[in-house]
Formats: sequence, structure tokens, C-alpha cells
Amino acid sequence: MNDKNFTTTFTVDQSLEEAFTAINNVRRWWSGEIEGSTDKRGDEFSYQYQDVHRSKQKITELIPAKKVVWHVLDGHLNFVQDKTEWKGTDITFEVSKKGNKTEIRFIHLG
Repeated sequence: MNDKNFTTTFTVDQSLEEAFTAINNVRRWWSGEIEGSTDKRGDEFSYQYQDVHRSKQKITELIPAKKVVWHVLDGHLNFVQDKTEWKGTDITFEVSKKGNKTEIRFIHLG
């Protein structure tokens, strides 16, 4: 894993539970084809969008209504110089209450 990370945070009007459920329903928000389960610790799923992006993730941590971590087992990105740059990285979604809203923090380590 290299040392380049990305983090962004935003708020939504949904409850913690609603936001967390939506995040884990990957087929509803990540365009492309998804195979496998995406809602339990230990699940593995693959993603493919045409010949542009394909990757395989394993859910390594899942704390309901709080946090989910995907470890990228394999990947190919057709639009960057290092086609396998996602391999070995971790993608994290954290949800928390901020006043009457829910904050979602997205972190891609590596």
C-alpha cells in the first residue's frame, strides 16, 4: 500500500441506520456490475464497469450503524498509469450523528 490517502466528509438527512444500510447496499449507488454479498463481515464482492474498472473487495470490518471497511483484494483501473493502484488498499465508511443529521466519512487508505 502506498502513502496516498483520500478522505471526504459530508452530511445527510437520514438516520445512522438508514445511511449505513444505504452504504452497504452497494448495488443501489455504485454503477456497474456487482457480484457477491456486500452486507456482512467476511463477504467478498466484485465490481466491474465496462473495461474501465474492475475490483474485488472483502469486508474486513463491519460495526452496524457505525463503520464498514473494504479491503481491496484485486483491482484494475484502465484510466490511470498504475492499473493496480487500488490493490491492497482499504476503503472505509464511518457514520456518526451530527446534530439532527448523519455525517458520513469516506476514507480510502493507500
